[in-house]
Amino acid sequence: MLEGNRVSRISVRGFAVVSATAVTAVGSVVGVASGSVAQNNPDAEATAADTTLLADIPAGQQAQVQTASLTQQADAQAIAADASAKKDAEAAARKAAAETAIAKKAAAEQAVKDAKARAEAKAAAASRDSIRDSSSFPTQSSYSVGQIQAMARQMVASGQFQCFSNIVDHESSWNYRAVNASSGAYGLFQALPGSKMSSVGADWQTNPATQIKWGLNYMDSRYGSPCEAWSFWQANHWY
Repeated sequence: MLEGNRVSRISVRGFAVVSATAVTAVGSVVGVASGSVAQNNPDAEATAADTTLLADIPAGQQAQVQTASLTQQADAQAIAADASAKKDAEAAARKAAAETAIAKKAAAEQAVKDAKARAEAKAAAASRDSIRDSSSFPTQSSYSVGQIQAMARQMVASGQFQCFSNIVDHESSWNYRAVNASSGAYGLFQALPGSKMSSVGADWQTNPATQIKWGLNYMDSRYGSPCEAWSFWQANHWY
């Protein structure tokens, strides 16, 4: 050490002096070069045997050694930063891929729903087109149960017919002239009073097609559909 200066011996671990003018850094600086107060460092003493000391390197080469050490540290930091950036990029890519997959799944599910809705609308339109009005049936003096049911099948949407039929079965057993002896309810749907069916035709007493039209309108307006009306009937035994 220089006289009057309390400078610690600073170990440059792993440095090798290649020549009098060139020093290659293969390790890292372990201490501070000058201006610091000496501290006891057992580790430094223990490794003195395999360490090149900064003080032992010619003064003209010390700057090169320090520069090499700092360069090595900067390179290590750059490598660590690159690794961190790569890791972040991979995580972001996985997140983006997951979000894309979720969006594609949602779009596919919506496409299925839209296709189903279009198919149902098309089927409903086709069903409506195939439905006949009560006035399109020729009038007869009397009608069998089979004839009345055939009329109903042509006037009620196919998906609603069974519910419609269930109600008529319970109300009148398809007898368009059925009369309730105690209340006076009349016809296929036991309308009370029966005369309310005149809103769709003056021949409501003798034409089952007119009664079917009235009953269908009643179920649609009051419950939304024959099947909704049937659900209510099952719960209450009237509709």
